[in-house]
Amino acid sequence: MAVTYANYLKLDQILSAQQPLSEGPEHDEMLFIVIHQVYELWFKQVLHELDYVRQLLIGNDTPRVQHTLRRILTILKTMVAQIDILETMTPLEFLSFRHRLESASGFQSHQFRELEFVLGHKRRPVMVHYPEDTAARHQLELRYREPTLWDAFLHYLATNGYPVPAELLARDVTQPAQPSPEVQKILIDIYRNDPIRAPVCERLVDFDEGVQEWRYRHIKMVERTIGTKQGTGGSAGVGYLQTTLLKPAFPDLWAIRTEL
Repeated sequence: MAVTYANYLKLDQILSAQQPLSEGPEHDEMLFIVIHQVYELWFKQVLHELDYVRQLLIGNDTPRVQHTLRRILTILKTMVAQIDILETMTPLEFLSFRHRLESASGFQSHQFRELEFVLGHKRRPVMVHYPEDTAARHQLELRYREPTLWDAFLHYLATNGYPVPAELLARDVTQPAQPSPEVQKILIDIYRNDPIRAPVCERLVDFDEGVQEWRYRHIKMVERTIGTKQGTGGSAGVGYLQTTLLKPAFPDLWAIRTEL
């Protein structure tokens, strides 16, 4: 069979994947489904790019690291902008089909959990939401045991001659990375004296800020749609989401701001 636009992109499968559950169906359920499917595709692409960035950091390919981080930042801006579309749906329009979601919740997105794990926010208790014999659980187990983006960055610094403590290079990657005065001294030196590595640090800060911006916009979208009601799937809704704010993935890069 010749390659066509439709079969290359699997359009038959993609365009038949929107299956509203409401009677009618309710007009806005289609928007809700499409937006969340698109988010899952963007999560997939961001994970793909982050895996590449880690390889590039280990390989000390600074230009491609910066290029790929810029691409991820552009994707994040697109993801934030999509919330504007979702906010065109009023609370009453969402309530018209919300009960059909039953236990389904964005809290169950294993790809977003993978993204959190890559950024170092690893918690084994979240595994209970994914049965052991599923592909989602397998992927999360792999992410849980592999080095984070920050670990790759520390190896990148060491490769370029910076005295990263050996215990940090060989740390338990299943545990959260703790702020390090030694690393902060290295980062200050880079910002002051290394015009090649300093932009990489700034792109990581941009990325960290972009993730936090997406979290904030997502929380406000949920709040304006359901207020303080319990979230779908029995989650705590806005109350839980607010606990995820202002938790940077790279605290050392933020801590040095007062020292520069």
